[in-house]
Amino acid sequence: MNVVVTGGNRGIGYAVCAELARRGHRVVVVARDAARGEQAVRSLPGEADLVVGDLSAVSGMHEVAGRLAEACPRIDVLVHNAGLWPSRLTLTADGLEEAFAVNHLAPFTLNRLLEDRLTRVVQVSAGLYVKGKADPDRTPYGHDFHPLRTYADTKRCNVETLPLFAERWRERGVTIDAVHPGVINTGLGARGGPVGLLLKVAKRFWKTPEQGAAPVVALTERSTTGRYYDELKAIPMNVDRDLGLRLWEQAGKLSGVA
Repeated sequence: MNVVVTGGNRGIGYAVCAELARRGHRVVVVARDAARGEQAVRSLPGEADLVVGDLSAVSGMHEVAGRLAEACPRIDVLVHNAGLWPSRLTLTADGLEEAFAVNHLAPFTLNRLLEDRLTRVVQVSAGLYVKGKADPDRTPYGHDFHPLRTYADTKRCNVETLPLFAERWRERGVTIDAVHPGVINTGLGARGGPVGLLLKVAKRFWKTPEQGAAPVVALTERSTTGRYYDELKAIPMNVDRDLGLRLWEQAGKLSGVA
């Protein structure tokens, strides 16, 4: 089985790659940093390859899709794990807020560009998406940026389009689900100053990346579609179809795949 994992060089992504490699699957790690990606691939306990690319840039999304198409004529599972929780507003070369680009637009773009090769998609989500308020006129451009809320906003954008992908792919047998892996101790959302210190203390009581990887790995073997999982339990999604359609149309235009 060919499994692609974005952000597979560290944290939950690396733990997912390691477990799948141990099970005998071929793993393709997508990483922005070539050196860290190569180090991760060398340390994995099985067949692994590296695709380097920047998922914060639209051109990078297209480049990654092209490289994955060359590396994998068939993608049995695509795990969207790469994610950002920014502490300050950063705009990409495309004029987009960086977390919006990585957390929402990149998964959308890879799904569309690679859909003829896909069998199964697993989106690593966050339970905080229910607190998000996705505004297509503001969120993509950072007009409503907030160091805590933006993560939830961009994760909500991603979840809103999941049912639409499930509908689009149903007849061809491609499945897609999202999973909240739990509250995990990774580098996501790292901060400096007093807030960062408090976060470090709190993280000591959070689950390990290996524990967070378990429900993600479990979902790679399921065949449900259009569902949201809180770890291993399917729960109702809080989505707005009209908002999802607006975000879908917008992402198509922003990514150049409309």
